[in-house]
Amino acid sequence: MAGRVGAFLKNAWNKEPVITVACGIGLTACILPFASPYTKYAVKMNEAMPYNYPVPVRDDGNMPDVPSHPSDPQGNQLEWLKTF
Repeated sequence: MAGRVGAFLKNAWNKEPVITVACGIGLTACILPFASPYTKYAVKMNEAMPYNYPVPVRDDGNMPDVPSHPSDPQGNQLEWLKTF
């Protein structure tokens, strides 16, 4: 079987070297992600990232502790720091 593959590659290289190299690069590009050690870490990072991000809650009038807009000031205004 290896002899047949070798003969085929030798024949293909002799007839069309550009196409043979292009096919080799294409096969390498298909196989490399599965053989790469970086795939393991990429999968871990993708699993750690949330798919749905939290959306700020808007005030409907019944929530006194929630600001009506995410950029509205709320909570301690650091007055103690200004008088320090």
